[in-house]
Amino acid sequence: MAPYSSFRKLLDFPFLEFVRSCFGTRPSYVEKAMRIAIASLLLAMTLRLGAAVGIMPAAAQTFTEFILPTAASRPSAITTGPDGALWFTEFGGKIGRITTQGSITEFPIKGDGILHSITAGPDGALWVTEFTSKKIGRIPTTATAENLELIEFTLPGSPAPFGITTGPDGALWFTEGIGGKIGRITTTGVVTEFTIPAAKSGEIAAGPDGALWFTYVRGKIGRITTTGAVTEFTIPPENSSAGGITTGPDGALWFTESVSGKIGRITTDGKISEFALPNPHAQPWGITTGPDGALWFTEASCIREPGSRCIVGNKIGRITTTGLVTEFTIPSDGSGPHSITTGPDGALWFTEYYGSRVGRLVLP
Repeated sequence: MAPYSSFRKLLDFPFLEFVRSCFGTRPSYVEKAMRIAIASLLLAMTLRLGAAVGIMPAAAQTFTEFILPTAASRPSAITTGPDGALWFTEFGGKIGRITTQGSITEFPIKGDGILHSITAGPDGALWVTEFTSKKIGRIPTTATAENLELIEFTLPGSPAPFGITTGPDGALWFTEGIGGKIGRITTTGVVTEFTIPAAKSGEIAAGPDGALWFTYVRGKIGRITTTGAVTEFTIPPENSSAGGITTGPDGALWFTESVSGKIGRITTDGKISEFALPNPHAQPWGITTGPDGALWFTEASCIREPGSRCIVGNKIGRITTTGLVTEFTIPSDGSGPHSITTGPDGALWFTEYYGSRVGRLVLP
């Protein structure tokens, strides 16, 4: 509504007088001229403002939320599967699948352990990190609730596997939340581990430079080659607590900073830029490249004062590669959006950790 209010200021008395001087004072002429002029002006100004500040009309965004069959299931990570559906993990020990029409299937994992990340593997299956049971799991798209076809690979030591992604070498790469290592597992289950300087690492993504990039819990971004060479880059300030990470459309890596309320960007040569969100307490976490060439992220916090709804957080954010931010409030209050990905239908799909829902955001 703000842009429209600005347009109204342009249609004051001097503009009306200009129309009358061109078309006379007969009401029909004035009305037609005004309609044409206003329509043209609105279109031109909208296009101009959109190009200048990345405005996306809020009314053009459409949210849909799908309630999961299991109450308090706490969905966390989500990814697009090779079968054209979305696959996600549930904190309570299940893997979920949702079609783009909203049909949901849940697959209970034996042992009821905490699951975290999920990714599509190079073999056409889904690969997950089983945080508490210290395993990497593989589930094919042909799985059913009666026949999971699940294969699990036990990791050495006490690694607490966390993030996972497909690497450029055709293997799966994962972080270890407490193990001080980055792991690699082939599709046949052969595990190799590489020691990193810090004990706790978070999410991981394949970079445009043929290396793997990952976040540290405290203040650093890591890079590891497929041969195990590690480089670290410090984020200012050092307590920024980087969370999600993804490769952007501009050939850089983009990451979230949950503690400081910023979105970060790091080039493959280590140059870091930071972009502050409108509120530093938004707690951004998941991030992905959208179909529109921007980065989309979740804002997990919920600050209610004053009022009954979350006035900070509980949003999906969009940031252009030049750093312009737009935010969209999720319809359900206090949903705790966590992970986000681009779906096969061109929409943004995200998990609502506290709301036990999967959300879908359609772009205009």
